Amino acid sequence: MAKMLRFDLRAPGLEGKELTTFYETCLEMCEWADELGFDGVSLSEHHGSADNYLPSTVVMASAIAARTKNLTINLWAVPAAFHDPLRLAEDLAVADIISGGRMSVAITGGYVPSEFDMFDRSIKERPQQVTEMIQTLEKAWTGEPFEFRGRTVQVLPRPVQRPRIPLLMGGASKPAARRAARIADGFIPSLPEFWDDYRAAMVEEGKEDPGPLPPRDQAFNYIAHDVDVAWDKIAPYCVHEMTSYAAWFAGSNAQSEYSDGTEEAAVVFTPEMVRGMGIYPVLTPEETIAECKRLGEFGLFTMHPLCGGTPPALAWESLRLFEQEVLPAL
Repeated sequence: MAKMLRFDLRAPGLEGKELTTFYETCLEMCEWADELGFDGVSLSEHHGSADNYLPSTVVMASAIAARTKNLTINLWAVPAAFHDPLRLAEDLAVADIISGGRMSVAITGGYVPSEFDMFDRSIKERPQQVTEMIQTLEKAWTGEPFEFRGRTVQVLPRPVQRPRIPLLMGGASKPAARRAARIADGFIPSLPEFWDDYRAAMVEEGKEDPGPLPPRDQAFNYIAHDVDVAWDKIAPYCVHEMTSYAAWFAGSNAQSEYSDGTEEAAVVFTPEMVRGMGIYPVLTPEETIAECKRLGEFGLFTMHPLCGGTPPALAWESLRLFEQEVLPAL
């Protein structure tokens, strides 16, 4: 079973040195995970978010790379529209060099209209933006000259990895799944039902069937002896995250590649409602051990310790329980 940490560094209300401390906590947690044999860390990005959501994943990845030795550093996912392809190729190559060849990136189309407005990009051109980004990165990391938008360019130095950094694609639609089969090294579906579309498209393309979607958890997992007391402590941060994502999704529905164009009203979430959804599981150490065994050899267990701006001390309580009472049993 693979073990992973996940960060987006939402930090509502923090600024200045408080943000520095919050970011330092992320780096310390990555060092902790590296020492304990975790397999990777994933970073995600959004732009112009009022709660300080991480906008610069490559910079953060480089910092993590300098503080760790073994973790795979996964950028899941980078919206193509908000990055110059050549500059992203250079930045990712440098990050891969710093890490000694531990970078992985998933390119996605993005979905928040305000972000497309911020960068003056068309949300309707997402398929073309994703395709251009993936094809450009693939050519750039050969180190050879190539044609880009009508001119000959060359990106150096090359990444450490050969033939290049793994190029995955994220998405939540049948067209995205089919596009990933054509141009990417792998697919990360936002919704699991699109995995079957990806598998079918891979076979149609004459490529190897990737098999069933590996088992995974809810990509959160807080560990505590008293789950009710723990939930009361972390509930405000989980509610904030859920409310923020729901607002983004509601605002994007009419623009979505896979929606029927129907707008949804924003939902007001309560702690009870969010807990009932089951996507923010709070588990005892014993329940965590059972969950890890359920996931099996090819599963993925993820902890999201700073979710929604969770205070570091509260986040460390969960991680320490994993270290002291779960990991020895695995």
